[in-house]
Amino acid sequence: MGQGLRIAVLKERANGEHRVSATPETVKKFIALGASVAVEAGAGLSASIADADYAAAGAEVCADPVQGATIVLGVQGPDPDALKGAAAGAWIVAGLDPFGQRARVDGYAAAGLEALAMEFMPRITRAQSMDILSSQSNLSGYKAVIEAANAYGRAFPMMMTAAGTVSAARCFIMGVGVAGLQAIATARRLGAQVSATDVRAATREQIQSLGAKPIFVESVAGIEGEGAGGYATEMSEEYQKAQAELVSGHIAKQDIVITTALIPGRPAPRLISDAQIASMKPGSVIFDLAVAQGGNVEGSQPDQTVVRHGVKIIGWSNTPSHLAADASALFSRNLY
Repeated sequence: MGQGLRIAVLKERANGEHRVSATPETVKKFIALGASVAVEAGAGLSASIADADYAAAGAEVCADPVQGATIVLGVQGPDPDALKGAAAGAWIVAGLDPFGQRARVDGYAAAGLEALAMEFMPRITRAQSMDILSSQSNLSGYKAVIEAANAYGRAFPMMMTAAGTVSAARCFIMGVGVAGLQAIATARRLGAQVSATDVRAATREQIQSLGAKPIFVESVAGIEGEGAGGYATEMSEEYQKAQAELVSGHIAKQDIVITTALIPGRPAPRLISDAQIASMKPGSVIFDLAVAQGGNVEGSQPDQTVVRHGVKIIGWSNTPSHLAADASALFSRNLY
């Protein structure tokens, strides 16, 4: 990496953000490449990493790591004012939310800093090890099912007992990207009867390979392959209508629904209406993983449990942060 390269690791300031952008593992690796690393005191505490662990890995733990830094690492983009003292042309490498935080990105430019938005990493095979969206979505899909299971007043697996049989929970996953696939796998491991749907016809085999039942519109063509960068794109009106009818009939029979649909740079698509919620059994649970982007579910609210028609609707503004230690380990390797 050359002499004089100084990497700063900041303590996250955003509300509810418990992750950190470097771990002792990645600090060691950066130092082995010839860089020096400065970590803000307390940066890793909420991700179960003590300052002493960074120091043991060779980092300088200090109050202001930005002074003279040539690369500044973050989970979320730092405030431009927090970067005073960084070297001219320093890189800011983090999840910058460029669509939602344009003014902040402009602030980096005005300060003469280079902004590298990790969300814009191309979603191709060669770049998978650097893809923060995949590494964090994987954990989100897992956590959504665990949280839904916790909120659900019944058991997930079928149980044959002397006092009678407990039926398996029915779990429906909407959107089969990285988060959706992990949600299917987790719900299956917990013993639920799992079904899933997606607008991309290519996901049918993925759903089946995990032992879940695919729910697809047969009469109208969907997207055969992938949209740009592996994301789904918006569908024709005819497909949307047919999909809504099929899903409405299916949702009414479900105990747990996990929604995972996102379109980059746009509000999350609405997948579940109030009328569909009303058709569900009381005590059912919906986890909306897209709540921070406007929500897939009508009436969902970030970081609140909303009860509508006897159905609990849950969604967190930052799901990976609820698994801060693992999320930080993966995120920091993406950055490395």
